[in-house]
Amino acid sequence: MGTKLVTEPPSALRYFPDADDIAADMQPQHVESIREIFHTPLTGSYNWDYLSADGRIRKLYELGKTLNWNVEMDLDWSQIISKDEYCTDQDFNMFKGYAPFEALSEQRKIEFDWHYMASNMSQFLHGEQGALLVASQLVSCAPTYDAKLYAASQTFDEARHVEVFNKFIQTQIGFMYPVNNKLKSLLDKILTDSRWDLKFIGMQIILEGLALAAFRGARATTRIPVLSELLRLVIRDEARHVTFGVNYLEEYCKSLTDQEREDRALFAFEACIVMRDRLISEEVFVAFGWDPIDARNCVLESTVLSEFRNLLFSRIMPNLKRIGLLTESVRSKFEALGLLSYENFDHDADIDWDHLSRPLFESNVA
Repeated sequence: MGTKLVTEPPSALRYFPDADDIAADMQPQHVESIREIFHTPLTGSYNWDYLSADGRIRKLYELGKTLNWNVEMDLDWSQIISKDEYCTDQDFNMFKGYAPFEALSEQRKIEFDWHYMASNMSQFLHGEQGALLVASQLVSCAPTYDAKLYAASQTFDEARHVEVFNKFIQTQIGFMYPVNNKLKSLLDKILTDSRWDLKFIGMQIILEGLALAAFRGARATTRIPVLSELLRLVIRDEARHVTFGVNYLEEYCKSLTDQEREDRALFAFEACIVMRDRLISEEVFVAFGWDPIDARNCVLESTVLSEFRNLLFSRIMPNLKRIGLLTESVRSKFEALGLLSYENFDHDADIDWDHLSRPLFESNVA
């Protein structure tokens, strides 16, 4: 296997040949590992008391062990649809009535639909790799015994998520989009910052909150059965991750100085801005020769995107308020974006144990 070191991620679409066509001829020299190096001043810590002081966190860890699922064994990968069909429910199409989209032939509209889904699934995959790397850092730098155990279990969850999205993209779509620049910039910030609590805030509150909303939105619109099922399983994992983050950070943030709290509140605001912009797959517009600014405006005016943003920030804003990071200095910034209205929605600090504990494969589970 060859190794290629790069200073920035690849920018071109990557196409995957059919596995059956290449399996017989594939050799190690045909595989190239593309690596980008990042450096972090991470400070780790031992924990020598081994005491489980927080029953909520320990119980979430136990649920993680109980509710593991296997990408290869627990999903029916034979559930596919033709590339000549739309892969998403067209009632949720943000581009209906948009001139460049309407000018496409029916087949090109279907092709656009697959590309837009490919872009979203690719960002899910890249985001999950980032979450995998951050979770592995938290095992070292989380200060308490319970948090280290949970971070270890979350690391395995994130590895499974990387595996499942990669398999779906390669076997069901056949091509992958590069990481979105805005998502990459946020991952870089979280991974290379020396403060362990900022990693918690960036991943557990912002990234996982976005992921939970995005996965639910994708599940509601997909026409691909295996994608609907894999998203259901991933959503279960992500719900535990967000609950862990809110519960752990709620107590910790009380110990911060006013300046430390303001620094983290500003970071959370900036991260929300980045992730709001990540919702628009401008790379697909470019691939289809559209004016990306004009297409972006079409998306921003879409009722579908507005509803999705409601779903996203109705989770993130109350969680930021719950952990004490919706400070006076950032409230006006969120209000200017029209996001402050979500602050009193339900947060994820109150744990619904019955909901989180229900069996993986019981019938009629949403």
